[in-house]
Parts: sequence; C-alpha cells; structure tokens
Amino acid sequence: MILIVGLGNPGADYKNTRHNVGFIAADRLSDRYNFTWQHKTKFKADIAMGDCELGKVILCKPSTFMNLSGEAVRAILSFYNIPLEKMIVIHDDLDLPLAKIKYKIAGGAGGHNGLKSLDRLIGANYHRIRIGIDRPEDSRYDVSDYVLGKFLASEEKLILNKIETIADSLKLLIDGDIEKFKASILT
Repeated sequence: MILIVGLGNPGADYKNTRHNVGFIAADRLSDRYNFTWQHKTKFKADIAMGDCELGKVILCKPSTFMNLSGEAVRAILSFYNIPLEKMIVIHDDLDLPLAKIKYKIAGGAGGHNGLKSLDRLIGANYHRIRIGIDRPEDSRYDVSDYVLGKFLASEEKLILNKIETIADSLKLLIDGDIEKFKASILT
C-alpha cells in the first residue's frame, strides 16, 4: 500500500492557492483514478483510496492546517501500518521557480511548516516531490500573503501541466526506478 499526501490548508479560502499545490495534485490524482474523497474525523483528513496502475493507494489531504499535517499523516500510517518509505508527499516550494519539480528522499523542511510537522511526528525519511511556486518578485511583498494567494491563470496552467507530468511518472517512483522518475519529471 502507498500513501500519497498532498499538503495544503483546508477550506474554501485556501482552495487553489500556491500553498495548496499539494491538495491540487491530490485532487488531480483522485480524478485520474476515479477515487472518491471521504472525510475521516479519526484521521483528521480527507482520504480517497483504491486500486489502480500504481497498486493499492491512499490519497490524503490533511484537514488540519499546514503546521499540524503530521497529526493526520501519523494516524493514517499507524492505522494502515504503512512504512515511511511507502509514503510520498507532494508540496509547494518557494525556493523553486514556478512549476519546477524536484524530488528527494528525506532532508530538511526548508522552512515549510507542513514538512516540519511531518518530520517532528513521523521522521524525515519519506519521498518528497516539491513543486515550485517561486517567490514574489517584489521582496517587500509579504511571503505569507503570496503563498496564500491564488495562481494567475497562466501560472495555474503551468502547474496543472506539471502535476500531470508527475502523475504520468509516479509508477516509476513506486517501482523504485528513481533515476527514470527524476528524468521524466524534469522534462
């Protein structure tokens, strides 16, 4: 069983914001595989699950706010007895140019509160797919306002295309062909 976590903040105010790119990716995957979202109070998360070309998959969108994401993920990992190496987290990254994708296993949180929560509660040794959201061009612009702002239509199109690239390549990652996965997401 594979757990794919999209990081974001719950609620209509945060829908389609830069900081919610992980939720956007999880939603695209659920659409692709016809998985249905259900809110699970005991997990503090929305989950969608099923069998697909990737195997048995659980998609997760924590319903806590970003800085408490680890609570939901820890509960799901424990309940389903999923080892950390079978978890993939998709999240935004301010330090990457818009729509640039990077992959790594483990590492630091880089100031990302969702990753800090995960690392603190479950450890850091999991797969991370980072999607660049860039930084505001004007350094005087508040970073919090920027990450909680909506994508421009042109930006959203780029992001959605990159999420499709990730979805098309996930099987490589799950099958352990990390180098081919990394090469495929860099196109």
